[in-house]
Amino acid sequence: MKRFIKGFSSFLNTRLGFVILAVVLYTIKTIYAYTTKFNLGVKGSLQTFLMVINPIPVMLLLFGIALYMKGRKSYIFLLIIDFLDSVWLFSNILYYREFSDFLTMILIKGSGAVSNNLGKSIAGIVKPTDFLVFLDVLILILLLAFHVIKMDVKRLKWRIPILVSCLAALLFGANLTLAESDRSGLLTRTFDNNYIVKYLGLNAFNVYDIVKTTKTNAVKAQSKSSDLDSIEKYMKDNYAQPNPEYTGVAKGKNIFVIHLESFQQYLIDYKWDGQEVTPNLNKIYHEDNTLSFDNFFNQVGQGKTADAELMLENSLFGLPEGAAMVTDGTSNTFQAAPAILDQHGYTTASFHGDVPSFWNRDNTYKSWGYDYFFSSNFYKEKKDYNVGYGMKDKIFLRDSAQYIQQLPQPFYAKLITVTNHYPYMLDKKNQSITKTDTGDSTVDGYVQTAKYLDEAIGEFMDWLKATGLDKTSMVVFYGDHYGISDNHKKAMSKITGIKNFDEFDNAQYQRVPFMMHMDGLKGGVNHTYGGEIDVLPTLLNMVGVNDSNMIQFGSDLLSKDHSQVVAFRNGDFVSPKVTKVGSNYYNTKNGKIDKKISAQAKSKLSNKVTTELSLSDRVINGDLLRFYHPEGFTKVNRKDYNYKKSVTLDALKKARTKNGTSILAQNDNKSLLDLYQTDAPELK
Repeated sequence: MKRFIKGFSSFLNTRLGFVILAVVLYTIKTIYAYTTKFNLGVKGSLQTFLMVINPIPVMLLLFGIALYMKGRKSYIFLLIIDFLDSVWLFSNILYYREFSDFLTMILIKGSGAVSNNLGKSIAGIVKPTDFLVFLDVLILILLLAFHVIKMDVKRLKWRIPILVSCLAALLFGANLTLAESDRSGLLTRTFDNNYIVKYLGLNAFNVYDIVKTTKTNAVKAQSKSSDLDSIEKYMKDNYAQPNPEYTGVAKGKNIFVIHLESFQQYLIDYKWDGQEVTPNLNKIYHEDNTLSFDNFFNQVGQGKTADAELMLENSLFGLPEGAAMVTDGTSNTFQAAPAILDQHGYTTASFHGDVPSFWNRDNTYKSWGYDYFFSSNFYKEKKDYNVGYGMKDKIFLRDSAQYIQQLPQPFYAKLITVTNHYPYMLDKKNQSITKTDTGDSTVDGYVQTAKYLDEAIGEFMDWLKATGLDKTSMVVFYGDHYGISDNHKKAMSKITGIKNFDEFDNAQYQRVPFMMHMDGLKGGVNHTYGGEIDVLPTLLNMVGVNDSNMIQFGSDLLSKDHSQVVAFRNGDFVSPKVTKVGSNYYNTKNGKIDKKISAQAKSKLSNKVTTELSLSDRVINGDLLRFYHPEGFTKVNRKDYNYKKSVTLDALKKARTKNGTSILAQNDNKSLLDLYQTDAPELK
């Protein structure tokens, strides 16, 4: 035994031994992260084995580079690589905790568009155990510092580092072969980053992501008009004829689109501490002149809010990595709702109480054809007006009214609320309900910010009624994405009363509100399954705009031909009968794995989802709409738009004076802001 210990100690005092020790320690800490910080969905002995070994090949290759170096440099290089890789792992842990996904190059490239006020979120996400991913680096430094391991400065023979590099490549090849045997087409057909990390490891995923991003950029450069042929055929073969009963019912009406940040469907009619959390939205939801959908799902990917906006106004899916608004919003050609409606006589405007660069809106909105974009530059800025991602909703909606009253009618106005955004923080003077008591800090503040949002909506709707806009407008409400991610199953189990809240339950809780409220509208609660991809064709039919020649991956929710298979960005889906999560197919009615569904049925449903996602990706990645010229639509010229405050206010004044259809003009240019009643304590 002494001989073995002595031999082992001697081995560790060699550079090769130090590299092997570093790989072992790195593997241990990575497995710890995989099993405690991520939800990879590992099942069976093979997947477990692959998860355990997949950190080894890449790190053996990276650490092995140190063997090509001389003396102390090799040790310093290895420690730097280990530290940097640990920082990357740490960053992914934080990102995954709230977004259930991994960081990508596209996401990092666009980080400047989403970095505003992220400090509060990060502070709320970090857990002390997260720092354990740096433990291996600390151990190696201490072993060297206290001379438990002595640096080996002798020159190594070239065959040793070469053999280590070859071994790393061989191990990766074996890893990939085993992974492909369990998951065919892993690198060519996956829509879920969890699969890549589960089978090949986080570092291999990074390489895959870089290669895929580079390839995507090349695709855009090489795209041609004939690439649209298969897409146009799919559109024609799957076109759902809009419901004629609702065609044109909102023609000539103003359209308000109210973005309910992080608002999940379960909040409708939900009570806590003896109170309705959202009494105003509950009332609207159940009114006879509101068309509400209780099986409407968010379909976002990494882009979250940006993906929701993209789907809502373009009927194109978000990308599998990053946000198309950031990566393609400035350069791509779009045929979006603002441009379509503008060309049918509408004034179009978007309102957001944060910096204009957030999600690259200041550039993307020009590509989408928004006449006006009212960002934080247009609002009074006071410290207590802000909630982290922009203005508090009550102040934001009240101050937006000054611009709404100036818009020539009919108009299309999108208002993006933010108070109900993670980390669900609200100052005490604005709290009107107690927190829930799950013990999860992320979840427990959710009802407070949701109730504040609801109160803000109530005040805004009262103003519409006071001004008469309630009679001349259709108000659309939608939730952009989940509020509570699937990393909070224990808390969700307590809130929902669902014992052992699992992946199936999480899929069902991706429901978000979708409501269309209009005086005289034939309403009711509609049980049709649909998602954000279906909003544009639904609205266009109600406005009376024919979209049969447009590239849209959704369909009219009210059409008898509407497909009720709702695709998620990762390739999963929900439908009235079948729900797919990962490799499991569930009976949607009872939540149990459906063993009766045939392989043919599974294939048909999954192929429909993957085909739609792939074709949509092709449209965006190839910028294919630059080749598409539908009759009746004029391509947007970005140079026609300028969102500078002075330019915007001047243009708005001229339009108001020339047109004379704004509610301000109809009120003899007397402001209607005094009709807006709010109890926001900051304004008293």
